Amino acid sequence: MVDFSADSPLPSQPPEVTSTCSLSIMVARTDLPFLRHTLPHLIRSCRFNFLEKVLFIDTAPLSGEKVLRPGIGTLEDLRQCCQEFLKQQLVDRVAEIVYDPAIKTTIYRKHFARPVHPTHNYKGYPIFGTLFSLEATAGDYLLHFDSDMMFHQDPGYNWIEAGIQLLQSCPEVVAVRPLGGPPFEGIRQHQTQPDHLDPRGFYAFKFFSSRVYLIDRRRFEQLLPLPVVWRSFNNPLLDLLPSELKTLLAYGARRGCLDSWELMVSRRLEQGPWLRANLASPQAWTLHPKARDAAFIQALPQIIQRIEAGDYPPEQAGYYDLKPEYWIPSP
Repeated sequence: MVDFSADSPLPSQPPEVTSTCSLSIMVARTDLPFLRHTLPHLIRSCRFNFLEKVLFIDTAPLSGEKVLRPGIGTLEDLRQCCQEFLKQQLVDRVAEIVYDPAIKTTIYRKHFARPVHPTHNYKGYPIFGTLFSLEATAGDYLLHFDSDMMFHQDPGYNWIEAGIQLLQSCPEVVAVRPLGGPPFEGIRQHQTQPDHLDPRGFYAFKFFSSRVYLIDRRRFEQLLPLPVVWRSFNNPLLDLLPSELKTLLAYGARRGCLDSWELMVSRRLEQGPWLRANLASPQAWTLHPKARDAAFIQALPQIIQRIEAGDYPPEQAGYYDLKPEYWIPSP
């Protein structure tokens, strides 16, 4: 973790403890329509003794596609919701992302070897907030869930324990997650990125996923610094420049949009022996919902109930993203 001064506004952290794991979930005003359903579900389903469970609140103005999300609440609404989770002891700590220029520069220099101007990517994803949360949690291992994720875990099985064992036994694996989508009776899961089934019991990828990841924090830091990846400048000459020159230009001119953090991590995976692993066990799997409309929010409690029970439409098998047409009854 970055060594901040004693008077830094960064939230205080517990001391490092060997062989411990923390849970980190980042929330924003766009999450309010579903957060009261998904967060208790995630905590309940993990069944793990975390060192700490931390909610990170992104207080920055919305940008990119986030401004078009339905049901956006106020920052005070979000703070109140997070305090409710704290009172219910669902989480141990609530921390707001600190957009202090000195902290931003320090964290970006560690992760990118240089200062970068934008805090969010072109979609409005909080890149700085993600790095801030990595630095502001304790423990040897860190599990991150996006706040809209849902997952199933069979009784008697714990994918986090299995993931930690995999990280301990396979030094080239830098991140682990459960199976993407319910089990699929076929050659492989439906995936958009190339993979292969490793004989050690996982699907191996050279592409990182930021929605769910369990990492050995010290090993993950071996990837640093990450390459800074920019979206097109809409200028053929500028787009041909090396990444380092693009970064200098974007920082000096205060222009340019960052691409996805998971793409930056993926570029780094491609440069070395590292892998991201999806556990092949059918006993734990995730679903990511793209739907945000009123019909989905209304059906969400029943969807979560079915997922926790391991029940899903057969058409959903093997697919990473939730297919609402098979879960939500027609009106």
